[in-house]
Amino acid sequence: ALVLSKFISVATPFFYKAAVDVLGGLADGPGWTLALGAVGLTVAYGLARVMTVGFQQLRDVVFARVGQRALRQLALETFRHIHALSLRYHITRKTGGLSRIIERGVKGVDFLLRFLLFSIGPLVLELVLIGIVLWVAFDLWYLVVVAVTIWLYTWFTFRVTEWRVKIRKEMNDQDTDANQKAIDSLLNFETVKYFSAETREAARYDGAMARYESAAVRTNNSLAFLNFGQALLITAGLVVVMVMAAVGVQRDTLTVGDFVMVNAYMIQITMPLNFLGTVYREIRQALVDMGEMFDLLE
Repeated sequence: ALVLSKFISVATPFFYKAAVDVLGGLADGPGWTLALGAVGLTVAYGLARVMTVGFQQLRDVVFARVGQRALRQLALETFRHIHALSLRYHITRKTGGLSRIIERGVKGVDFLLRFLLFSIGPLVLELVLIGIVLWVAFDLWYLVVVAVTIWLYTWFTFRVTEWRVKIRKEMNDQDTDANQKAIDSLLNFETVKYFSAETREAARYDGAMARYESAAVRTNNSLAFLNFGQALLITAGLVVVMVMAAVGVQRDTLTVGDFVMVNAYMIQITMPLNFLGTVYREIRQALVDMGEMFDLLE
């Protein structure tokens, strides 16, 4: 279902191009475009888009049982393991931090499975297919511009995301610390009251939340920088390719439909690439969260 959705997605702009050319009165187009006509080609374009989404949803339906069963088995294994640990461990445990580690670790496994299979793999397949189409249907230079744009975009995204992961990890650590202080303090309510330590406990909790606040603000600011840099790079690539296509139309080596198809492919590339930073960051974060849980299992 995943592969079919990508093949149909890459073929969809061809129907768009053919419809534009027929509407533009190009009588020397392929026979199938003339037979279908502008209305037929537009309907075919719509059907192709629906089929792309349909196969993507079918993929999710098939995978849902796999993902949920994996989560259930992992959660059960962790739960049994914690019960099998020694009394000494449980006496010195930090309940608040422990619950967060398990929760984030189990969610991290689901996220890693889903995004590696359904984001990174399909993205690579789609980029390769679009690259082949641009080379064959247009010119090698279109492929070169797109490849350079994607390389710069990916390099920038990964470098900035590596920087952001450190900030995100610090934010998670402070979140765990604050949660641990709050829950442990509430679990030991009688002791806190006995020593009149409410003010001290509130100060400890507020200190942890202040550190979390600082890390969260830096995370948000770095995300704004990442988004702007990505938009700048992908827009530059889009403009260069569109200018090349516009020159081709002026020289009568390309049709208006070709110009539209190039634009459609660039937009098609842009959409999954926009999520690359998020996917990469979340995969890294999922690995960190899973690492904490596996440390617990060890």
